[in-house]
Amino acid sequence: MTPPHERRSSALLTDRYELTMLDAAMLSGTHERECVFEVFARSLPGGRRYGVVAGTGRLLELIERFRFEDAELEWLRDNRVVRDETLDWLADYRFNGTIRGYREGELYFPGSPILVVDAPFGEGVLLETLALSVLNHDSAIASAAARMVSAAAGRPLAEMGSRRAHEEAAIAAARAAYIAGFSATSNLEAGRTWGIPTMGTAAHAFTLLHDSEEDAFRAQVRSLGPGTTLLVDTYDVHKAIETAVRVAGTELGAVRLDSGDLPVLVGSVRAQLDALGARNTRITVTNDLDEFAIAALRASPVDSYGVGTSLVTGSGAPTAGMVYKLVARKDAAGAWVPVAKASTGKTSIGGAKVPVRAIDKLGVASAEEIHVLQSTTPMPAGRHLHVPLMRDGVAGREYLGAAGVEAARRHHAIVREELPESAFRLGRGEPALQTEYV
Repeated sequence: MTPPHERRSSALLTDRYELTMLDAAMLSGTHERECVFEVFARSLPGGRRYGVVAGTGRLLELIERFRFEDAELEWLRDNRVVRDETLDWLADYRFNGTIRGYREGELYFPGSPILVVDAPFGEGVLLETLALSVLNHDSAIASAAARMVSAAAGRPLAEMGSRRAHEEAAIAAARAAYIAGFSATSNLEAGRTWGIPTMGTAAHAFTLLHDSEEDAFRAQVRSLGPGTTLLVDTYDVHKAIETAVRVAGTELGAVRLDSGDLPVLVGSVRAQLDALGARNTRITVTNDLDEFAIAALRASPVDSYGVGTSLVTGSGAPTAGMVYKLVARKDAAGAWVPVAKASTGKTSIGGAKVPVRAIDKLGVASAEEIHVLQSTTPMPAGRHLHVPLMRDGVAGREYLGAAGVEAARRHHAIVREELPESAFRLGRGEPALQTEYV
């Protein structure tokens, strides 16, 4: 098995039926029909009020690497996945279509056409699994992270979930969380690849390594300075805090609590630190937090949070539930035809669309308007949500790499300000904006 970091091509990060559909379409002579594919979610998971688009920059990079090279073609041939004629077509495959969609960091609602692929059927159908793998995972993480950011009410959060996720998913999760407003990650590869600030000091093993807690604290302060964060709940919290201030002085940077009845414990720790003169020493907590636990600590003197398991698993919603559907195609005469799935419970709306965020006079978003285009449709008013992401198979460079992540983070912070106050309630409810087809 080729390790992910050594894999040059992304072409086999897909399902077999993408290739068998191509194979059959080539036999019927329909693989070159111009088509419009659309990514959208029929609903928001868990009764949430809004979703956050994430993964777009990663997806664009993967599409540019979507090439069937010798190793991929040999494996397909050996396993008789498609005919030789189709293998020859795949050998020259390059996505040369156009992709537009919601900017990374944007908010979405049920039916929002998050990503639109304009390409011949053969080119576009192959991207389905890849697009959904990336967007479903990253958007689920970003949507959960955004709720945690709201619950934290301005206090910084760090992503610490690498040990609870697949090693590659952990990097993507850190990226998505940062876009949604987290301040840092413990994952070094996420820092190197995406430019996310990294953080971390010591775990319980470091304290247990030493003959005493004081020895451990002295070693850490000697290495990282008095501004470090000392983990104080390996044994007795209040004894540890006394020791920590004695070792590091009253300018100790922070103490970390990873267990206990946090609302009660945090208050007593703050009182003890103040009594010892360490009034500037911060308190960070990291004990199996989710948005509800963070909200419960809002009245406590917590300075920052570290979140792991709940974040990287989407806080109960590990996928965003997005689908990739064909919504329009050209017929044999070259005319555009809207198409849509009509199965019970899985209907979709055919036709090319222009999504617009309706904004009232106070600057508050009031609706998600989806304009289904006809040839005479005038361009609607409001904040247009689609931006060009890829032209002729070339991704917009502004969406890629660490710079793309920072741009997505800034965009998310801006668009969150448009939401009505009801959007930030943590309880189950209806989407904050109704989707209206116009």
